[in-house]
Amino acid sequence: MYKPKLEKDIRCPLEYGLDIFGGKWKSRIICVLAEKEILRYSSLRKEMTNITDAVLATTLKELIADGIVQRQQFNEIPPRVEYYLTGKGKSVVPILQSICRWSGAYHMEDNEHVLSQCQKCDYNVKAE
Repeated sequence: MYKPKLEKDIRCPLEYGLDIFGGKWKSRIICVLAEKEILRYSSLRKEMTNITDAVLATTLKELIADGIVQRQQFNEIPPRVEYYLTGKGKSVVPILQSICRWSGAYHMEDNEHVLSQCQKCDYNVKAE
């Protein structure tokens, strides 16, 4: 099983949450899996833009270790592996959607670069 090189020193629930779904790639992987439900590695790789195989593999290992993503391997030829959100992973989706709504209220929308999974977020909330 994957083990990080350094022990995590998390002292606050907010730090824990940001460690689980923060960063550039974790939230995007969670959103893609929330939209598509079950994906093989190659399909997940196609959904992500500008990510290397090494970063995707490492990020998936971290999400699996944190109980957010489940990896299911089938004993078939050719081998087949599928990834999907666990119950814990699905519980993060409303939080990410809430962050997306907040961000949308303060971020100038650029329709040319909106990801397909982001189009499902309702971020047309006006900033007060």
